[in-house]
Formats: sequence, structure tokens, C-alpha cells
Amino acid sequence: MHDEQNSIYPLIPLRNMVIFPRMIIPLFIGRERSLDALSNALDNEKLIVLASQRDEGVEEPGPDLIYEIGTMAEIVQVLKLPDETTKVLVEGLGRVRIKRFSQSDPSYLVEAEKLEDTEKGSNELEVLSNILIEQFESYVKLNKKIPAETLMSIVNIEEPGRLADLIASYLILKVAEKQEILELQSVLERCKKLNEILLREIDLLEVEKKLHVKVKDQIDKVQREYYLKEKIKAIQDELGGEEGGVSPEVAEYRARIASAQMSEEARKKADKELSRLAKMPGVTAESGVIRTYLDWLIDLPWYKKTKETLRIAEVERILNEDHHGLEKVKERVLEYFSVFKLTHKIQGSILCFAGPPGVGKTSIARSIARSMHREFYRISLGGMRDEAELRGHRRTYVGSMPGRIIQALQKVAYKNPVILLDEIDKMASDFRGDPAAALMEILDPEQNKSFSDHYMEVAFDLSDILFICTANTLHNIPGPLLDRMELIDIPGYTEEEKIQIALRYLVPKQLEKHGLSKKSSIFPEEILRSIIKEYTKEAGVRNLERLIAQICRKEAKLVVEEKKTKLKMNKSMLRKFLGIPKFLQDKMEEADQPGVATGLAWTEMGGCTLPVEVAILKGRGNLTITGQLGEVMQESAKAALSYVRSKAEELHINPNFYRLNDIHIHVPEGAIPKDGPSAGITMATALASALSGIPTRKDVAMTGEITLRGRVLPIGGLKEKALAAFATGIRTVIIPDENQKDLEDIPLKIRKKIKFVPVRHMDQVLAEALIHDAPKIDPKEPLALA
Repeated sequence: MHDEQNSIYPLIPLRNMVIFPRMIIPLFIGRERSLDALSNALDNEKLIVLASQRDEGVEEPGPDLIYEIGTMAEIVQVLKLPDETTKVLVEGLGRVRIKRFSQSDPSYLVEAEKLEDTEKGSNELEVLSNILIEQFESYVKLNKKIPAETLMSIVNIEEPGRLADLIASYLILKVAEKQEILELQSVLERCKKLNEILLREIDLLEVEKKLHVKVKDQIDKVQREYYLKEKIKAIQDELGGEEGGVSPEVAEYRARIASAQMSEEARKKADKELSRLAKMPGVTAESGVIRTYLDWLIDLPWYKKTKETLRIAEVERILNEDHHGLEKVKERVLEYFSVFKLTHKIQGSILCFAGPPGVGKTSIARSIARSMHREFYRISLGGMRDEAELRGHRRTYVGSMPGRIIQALQKVAYKNPVILLDEIDKMASDFRGDPAAALMEILDPEQNKSFSDHYMEVAFDLSDILFICTANTLHNIPGPLLDRMELIDIPGYTEEEKIQIALRYLVPKQLEKHGLSKKSSIFPEEILRSIIKEYTKEAGVRNLERLIAQICRKEAKLVVEEKKTKLKMNKSMLRKFLGIPKFLQDKMEEADQPGVATGLAWTEMGGCTLPVEVAILKGRGNLTITGQLGEVMQESAKAALSYVRSKAEELHINPNFYRLNDIHIHVPEGAIPKDGPSAGITMATALASALSGIPTRKDVAMTGEITLRGRVLPIGGLKEKALAAFATGIRTVIIPDENQKDLEDIPLKIRKKIKFVPVRHMDQVLAEALIHDAPKIDPKEPLALA
């Protein structure tokens, strides 16, 4: 409020501006304190004090941050804007000094005294006024930001103080400098100060004008040279590419080649191609091919490497952080890194992670790259048939480009990345070449130091790259290529391992991905066990993660639609979200019976039981094998039959059984292809049981290959087969004696509950698998079982 006796006025602090007397200027007010001060002024005589704040960055300045000298102003017009700010048109009346702050909240009220100009009239002031007008005219001519019309507004002003204030308001100065002018009560001192400032600003503007003219002349010169060079280039094109000046494009390529740090061979090749480009018209198709080739050559990381800080403890921490279990795999990776840390070289065989889908082969490779602080790049080899995919196409072909290895290096921009060659077992070969043969050079540390891509045509050192391969099966990989790799088997997970992986990694990951929290969504252990048993049939956890994601989507829908804040999965919800169970757990035979033996098999999805049934029918000695068996299993069946024939007397079987009867060997689930060298002893046991009439033990499973003399040969995938037997309820497993070393891979919990019987000969298998005290068929009678 304004009190005439005490001179109390509302105050608005100004940011980044100074208002002089007799100025009419709009203000935009948005701060609450300033709006309240405006309201006070409007309620009284529309008078308000405007003072600049010392620091424009302070949102709510205190009294110590507001200049003491300000301007008394009258509010002319007020307009509220849509963005909640208020536009105020004010007119400066005169200078005031703030004596004290009488109120700070909700707005500033200050006690202020008016200040009058001193030394108003003198001859010196008249002369200074004329000089100021001339200097301001020069300033306006040099500074294009001030319109020329402003000169008309000051020419007819006779009062020196007003003239100085008006000129000061037009000058583009800092707030502190304008405040200094505002604080001068002496008109003479004010004009002298303004005279000094104008002289300084005019000098700066003249220097700036000279520099501008100089830069403009240089730009004009460059444009003129560019125009002339383009004209010369056009003339050269018309004349068929005769020698002349160097084009800007060629100069640019020359500079890029100089800074690319290429090998000597690559630099010579680049210079040669650049000289061809310089002599070639720019519109030809071949010039585009050369440009693309030079870009590839220059952009390759010839010597650029990532800085490694390899610490074995950190590698172990990252592997444990990203993966549960896989102790042998982690141990082998740590050994690899230990050798690398001591030698600082990538030596020896290439790591190849082999195992079923979804067990974490690719993620382990990513963890290795992260622990080494290297770039990671994945190349999928699945379905690759063309050798040029890896070695590149020759530049004579249309659309030719480098191979996948060179492309990977160009994308990661470092020469020592971790490159994952995924699904190396899925490659094929045809008339276009054999990609496996190209990989043999790429993966061999003795050969890849000078790898030559067909497109690049210069040697590139691949020895700093850490190659890692993955495969589901090994029988499709050529022997020489397999010899260059060190196999690290990643078997399937047990049920307990899958539960731990789900609890530690999969469930938290999917909850976060779907916007759920651990408190709002609870996955009990028994629900995860049901998902694993009834909805998945895999060695890995990929499909398990998909099902958890499906449940999370259903829960997210319930949270949004029904506003549920806490969901705990149960059996009924599981059936509702995932439907009826898709898989029934394999069960062992219900009773001991002849002609049936339970084998164990390994598939890409993990282990499974493989029941073999044999039927003896009246006939003429025909052998029928059904169940969509591969060649290896058909040969196993024939070998088993020959072995049983050789042991007919010992087994008390009619030696002429193969003439008087037809034999039918069947493996159920005929729609699923089955193959592999591990069902020989199972078929021999089923044949011996069917022909002798002796029942087989329902609680015994077996795996192993058989020779004609009855020797039992070793097999692979023992861990997965043992897991399948355990899940089925079988507690006795017959294994080849040479596979005893693989028992360490089987979890201790399962080893304690399953009796493993190592055998060397088929006689031991029959002694363990057949129930010999059961009634036997008279061997003198012809067999004709139906």
C-alpha cells in the first residue's frame, strides 16, 4: 500500500532488466510474491517500485539481493494471459532509493524516497547532449538490432537527463552496467558515463564489422573456388576424365585415408582405388562401387581396441549374477580367463557351448563379453549355405558386400570384440560352397591373423577376436571344424534348478517387464513346479519364461480392470491362465511283463524314457521295425536280434525261432522321429524277454549300445537320461561301465535316490533286468506267441 507520510510502496524485483524513468515497457509477471505486490498497487494509486535483483538465477530474492536504487512506476494497463502469467504495461516516473523493507510476505512493501536529478543546466551539458546524439546515431548504424526509427524519438529531446535515460534504455548492455547509470543522480556524470560506454560499444561494433567483412570475403572466395572447380570437373567429364585439379571428394577421401591408421597393404590398395576414382567421371556406376569400397576400407577398426580391465573375481561375480548352477561351465570359463590374463593372448581352441535350446548358451557368451568389457556381436549361422556369407562377395558381382565377420567389425568399431557364432550345427552346404570350410580358417588362430575377405581383398587380423560357438547337437558339425573347438557341454536343468532359476531370474524379470511388483504378484514354489511338470517339456527354461510372461500379462489385465492389488497364484488360477495341462508325466510300466523294456534317450529338448515293445507272431521269419526310427536305431535292432540268436541256447530259446515266427519291434510315439546309438541293449533285452517269456522289471531303465558279441558301448547325455528316469519314478538305471565317469555330472540328490548299475556285457544287463524266477516257456516247443 502507499502511505504519503511514510512513503510505503509495493515492490516487484526485476530479472535481467533495468527500467529507466519515462520508459513505457511491458512486464510479464508470474511469481506469486510479484503478483501480490501488483494487486496491492492496483488497490491503491497504481504506483509501484521496480528494482533489479543482483542475481537473475534466484527465484525468490531476499532484500540483500535487490539493488537499493530503483524506479518508481505507474501501472498503465494489466492483462491476464492463458499461461497464468500477467502482462503489465508500466511507465517509469522517477528514481527512488529503498530505505528499508517493511514487509516480506506475502509481498514486498518498501519505504522509498524519491531522488531528483542534480546539475541540470550548464553549457557542458548542452555540448555533451549533442555528442551523445551523434554517437548514438553512429551506434544505431552499426548495430542492426536497433531500428533506425529510434533516432527520431531522441532528436527533439532538450532535457539532458531524459536524453541520457532514453539512450541508456536502448543500449544492449549488462544489467550491472545499466544499474550503474540508473544510480547516477548527477546528469553531468550520467552523460559522461554514457559517452564512455557509447565510444566503447562503437569501437567493438566497428571491429565486428571488419571481421564480418573479412569472413564474408573468405566465404565468397571459397564459393568462387568451388564454382570454378565444379566447372573444371564438368569440363573434364565432357572431355572424358582428363587429368586436372583434385576434386573436393577426392581430397576428402585422401584425408580420411591418412587418418584411418590402416595397414600398409590396405593403404596401398586405398591409394590405388582413389587414383582410379580421381580419373573417373563421377556419374559412372563403377565410381559408386569404388566409393563404397573405400568407405568399408576406411571404416574398419584396423588398430582400435577396447580397453580391458580383466579381473577373475569380477568374471566369477558376473557369471554367478547372471546364471544359476552350471558350475563346470563357469569353472572352465574362469580357467580360460586365467590363461588369458597370464598370456594376454587368445590361444588354444575356440569355446563351443553345446546343449539343448534355452539352457543359457547365448547369455553366457554375453556375460563373458560384459566381464571382459568388450563389445558383443552375434552372428546366426542357422540355415547358412553360401560361403560368401562369411568370406564376402567379389566386387565384380552386383550388390556385392563384405562377409558377416567384416560387417561385425565395422558395426562394433573395435577389432577385439566377442563374436558369438550361434547355431553352428545348423549350417548346410550346396553348390555355392561350404561355410564350414570358411569357418575353419576364421577360427584357426594360426590362420586368421591374415584373414582375407573376398570383397576387401586385403588381409585383416582376426586374432584379437574372441570367438564363441553354440550348438544343439554335434553330429552335424564336420570333424575338422569340431577339432578346432573345445566343447563345453551345458546339460538340461533339473526340476529344482529350474525352480531356482525361475525364482531368482525369470519371475523378477517378467514382473518388472509387465509393471508388476514382488508384493503385488506372488509365485509360490509349488505353482512353478506345476508349470514345469504340466506345461513344459524342455531341458532349458525358455518356454518356462514364456509361460511366466503369459501369467504376468493375465495378472496385469486383472490389476487394470478389477483394481486388484495383490495376486497369489494357485492351482485354479493356473488352469484359468494357461488352460489344461499340455503334458502328462511319463510313468513306468504298471506291471512286470515279457517283451517290454524301458530305455532312455536324449533329444534336443533333453532326456526322455523310450519304451521298446516286442511282439512274437506266427510267420516266416520277417523282422518288422516301426516307430519312425532312424538308420542307427534300425541297425541297433538288427544287431540285437543277431546277438539274441547267438545266445539262444543259453537263454533257453528255440534256435529256430527266427524261421517259425515274425518279430515286430515297436517304439511308441511313432509320429516323433527317433535316432541315436543308445537303444541297443534295450532292444536286446526286450527281444530276449519276449522270446524266452521271462518278464522284465518294470522299475529298471537302461541305456547303451550293443555289439554282435554282446559288449556294451558307452553313450552320451547321461545326465539328461538320469533326470528323465528320476522324473518317471524309476530307481534302477543300467549304464555302460565306461560312463561311470559321467556320474559326477548328475546332481547328488538324484545319485542318492537312483541305483546305477554299470555293465560291460549284455549278460550283465539280462541278469539285472529279467525276473529269472518267473515261469519259463519250454525251449523245445516252437515259439508262436500271439
